[in-house]
Amino acid sequence: MDGTLLGNWVGWPWIASHPYAYPALEVVHIVGVALLLGSLVTLDLRVWGLATEVPLRPLARLSLRVTLVGFGLLVCSGLTMFAAQPAELLSNRSFVIKLVLVQLAGLNAAWFHARDSLARCDALARTQTVLSTGLWLGAIICGRWIAYV
Repeated sequence: MDGTLLGNWVGWPWIASHPYAYPALEVVHIVGVALLLGSLVTLDLRVWGLATEVPLRPLARLSLRVTLVGFGLLVCSGLTMFAAQPAELLSNRSFVIKLVLVQLAGLNAAWFHARDSLARCDALARTQTVLSTGLWLGAIICGRWIAYV
């Protein structure tokens, strides 16, 4: 190891230069974003009191499943895209901020579930939903910014 985080590993540069691989990964990443954010916003709106005729617990179970599928797609496609250019991404401020925002979103989700916010739907639960959406939107914005910084 040369003292850097990745040592001498240069990644899989063929992914970035392949005519279909990287664009296909980006499509999978976007589908993951759509599933994750769409399901979270739907549940958030219910926590805020919209569509009260929809039972909260069944909606939350469905939302969690869809969110996890979306997150799984994001992780798989994101790690593979990262492998195409690890050194460049780790030196990109937008990428690093994106990773921090994703971690904060995960911590917020863990806190939301640990305190059983669905049972409460109180002001803190509503604040957590706004925070969640804001963190994920921030991560999406930073993700798009990576190519331009």
